[in-house]
Order: sequence, then structure tokens, then C-alpha cells
Amino acid sequence: MIPLTKEFKKDLPRHLRNETVRKNISKALDLSIKKRNEAVAEVADWEELREKANRIKRQIIDNLYDNLNAFEKNARKNGVEVFRAANASEANSIAEEIATRHAANLIVKSKSMVSEEIGFNDYMIAKGFEVVETDLGEFIIQLANETPSHLIGPAIHKSIPEIAQLFAEKLGIPYSEDPKILTETARKILRQKFLKADMGVTGANFGIVENGGIAIVENEGNGRMCFTLPKVHLALIGMERLIPAVDDLAIFLTLLCRSATGQRLSSYVAMLTGPRLTEFFDGPKKSYYILIDNKRSSFLKDDNLKQALYCIRCSACYNVCPVYQNIGGHAYGWVYQGPIGAAITPQFLGLENARDLPFASSLCGACSDVCPVKIPLHHLLWYQRSRIVKELKPPKFEKIILNEFNKVAQSADRFQKMGKIARVIQKIIPDKLYARGWTASRKLPGIAESSFHDWWSERLVKKNHHD
Repeated sequence: MIPLTKEFKKDLPRHLRNETVRKNISKALDLSIKKRNEAVAEVADWEELREKANRIKRQIIDNLYDNLNAFEKNARKNGVEVFRAANASEANSIAEEIATRHAANLIVKSKSMVSEEIGFNDYMIAKGFEVVETDLGEFIIQLANETPSHLIGPAIHKSIPEIAQLFAEKLGIPYSEDPKILTETARKILRQKFLKADMGVTGANFGIVENGGIAIVENEGNGRMCFTLPKVHLALIGMERLIPAVDDLAIFLTLLCRSATGQRLSSYVAMLTGPRLTEFFDGPKKSYYILIDNKRSSFLKDDNLKQALYCIRCSACYNVCPVYQNIGGHAYGWVYQGPIGAAITPQFLGLENARDLPFASSLCGACSDVCPVKIPLHHLLWYQRSRIVKELKPPKFEKIILNEFNKVAQSADRFQKMGKIARVIQKIIPDKLYARGWTASRKLPGIAESSFHDWWSERLVKKNHHD
């Protein structure tokens, strides 16, 4: 099966022509950017917080295995059973074994990008388990049999009429565009799932090394239901999602919530440290963590790429990216999209399978400017481009053209002659024949009638004549 990322360039025109999706995304992102900017403006020491967060994540990533060992040790003290998974297959197999051990037929799940990364839902459903997404956006996407198109807003590409039609078809309710009715319908269905669920699955925004706990940030309360009502809780955790101490949460919550949703603080911030104590009536009887590598260790071997592991999954870079704004998330062909996705997907899936993604950027630097942990995203995109050019053989035609241009560019005489030839070709041959694709949506800039060299020479002649 050809990875969708490999089809990026081929599929791009289809996404660019989808005016409905582009309109939906534009409307949502305009609001997100406005709210984010207003929320950030309230924080006088915003840049100082970004610097602190960057230093903290650098310390974590530079000593990741030591930090993982300490986190695991402290989690086990709290009664959590901890597993390490080298790849998606191992992670899913461990999850299956846990679910089978507890006869967990019905699994409720909150939004987790690492679960999307490893294909958790498809795997568990294929093994006979019922898996229900409980985040409203993810619930919509699951009904539509689609994948998320945004880190924070999985269904950002859908309009209210589209969601209304989907609910009418899949849930059998009368067509209604009233958000209240749609939300209440989802809530009614999900409430029964929560009450009957055998196991709850969540991700983790942060794993706290000093106490082995995890922090989950959300706005709907569904995450809390996933880890308090079922008897078993499983957290799928990317191994880079650690911070040193509880006190550090103040910094990261300030940065994450404002960057992600433009809120001072999300509606729900929960800290979990393990199974419920005997004196409490809610919470899981059994708690499990799966710490997932799945190529993350390969980032550690590269001083440039390991900076991508600082990411706290806020999606701010998506929102400001002019490329994402025009093509949407599904165009990227995998779980992580926008600038961070274009930078890390080639490492996850291989350069050959995602060779076009790092070039889906204007390198304007807006992504780096808004990143709350100061990842130099536009530099990472440039770096991935350079790797692709060096490590993958460019098309022969492209190599020939560049070699010939190199010869021309090294000689002023050749360069001037080539300019004259190009001016003639421009008048004879339509640009759509030699610049196909580019001219489909824009006009190719013409070559000046006179070169700067000729203009300057003529000016000198006139000046000398005048003198």
C-alpha cells in the first residue's frame, strides 16, 4: 500500500479545489488566531516563558532515557503498571493484552494523537473490541469514517450543515443545524457508553517525572469520564511528553492553553497518579501506561531533529501556516500536519515516503514565531529539504537542468547569452508549455526586455557621451 504522504503532490490540486473545506478552515483559523493573540497579549513575560519551556524540554530530551526511567519508577510506586513499546505493533499488542485480561469489550477513548499515530482504533476494532471516540470532534470524525484534519479541532474542515447531515444519516435523528441539538444528541449517546465501558483510554499532555503522574488537558470533560468511570484506565504516552516536576505545569499550561485554544486555562486539567485509593469511590481499579517510542529514538541521534521532540501539540503552527490554511490537514496524508507534521513525518515514515512535505512551506517563519516552546520549525523544514536533496536521488531531468544552469551561472558571458535566448523563447513558446502546473493558478513573471547589464552599459555610454 502506497503511503498517502507519497501521493501529496499528486493529490494537492484536489485539496486546493475544495472550496468548502478551505472556507470552513479559514473561518475557524481566523477565530483561533484572534483568540490566541488576545490571550498571549495578556502575558507580559510571554517570551521569557517560551525560553524557560524550551530549556526545560531541552533538559528532558537531552537526558530522555534517564528521565523515562525515573518516571517509570515513580509511576510503579503509585501502583501503575508501565510498559515500553518500541513501535506501533508492540503498543497495540500490549493494549490488546490488557483489554483481553480485563474482558474489556467496550472501550471509551479521549482524543489522543499518538493513538492515531499507531492506528489504535483500527487495530482494536479488528480484534473484536468496540472503541468509541468521546471527544465531540473525534466522535464526528469516527461517524464519518475519516481521520482528524487538525490537532485540536479534528473536524475543523466540516461545516454545521455537513455535521447535521451526518448525524441524520448515522444517528437517525431529524436534520437540524442547531449546535445545541447536535451536541445533546452526542452527549446522550456517549453518556451510555461511559456508563457501560469496561476500559478507558487517554493520551497524556504531560508525564511528570518527579511523581510518575500524568496531566490531561481538555475542554469537554470526556477525558475525565474516560479515566474515572471504567474500572481500567490505559494511557498511551509518547515517550517525549515528559516534564520534570509538578511546578513546571504552571509554565506549560500557560503556554499550551493560550496557544491551542486562546484560553487562559482549559476547562478541565486533571492530574492522575495511579489507580484509585480504597477510600475513594471513583477512578480506575487498574492503571496502565504504555510509553511509546515508534521512531522517536531516531530523532535523538540528530541534533537538529531532536528539537522537534519539544513539541507540546498545541497546533499554533497549523493555524498561522499559509500552506495549511489553503490545503487543510488531510492533504498532508498522515497524522501530524502543518509545519510540525511536514518536519517530522519524513523521520517517522522515511524520507522517500514523505519527500514532498518539507517543501510544502514558504519558510516564512510564522510557525517558529508562534511556537510556545521555541522550536525553530522553518529551520527544521529547511534541514529536511537539504537531507532529501542529499540522500534521495533527484529526477535525472532536474539534475541535468541544474548542472547546466550551474555552468551558465558561473560565466557572465554565458549568463547574458542565455538571457537573450530566454527572451526570444518567451515570445515564441507559451509559458504553459514549459511551466505547466505553475501557470494553472498564476501568471509566470516575464523576463525583462533589457537586462540590467545592458541597461547599465547604455547608461555609462550616455554619461560618458554627456561628459
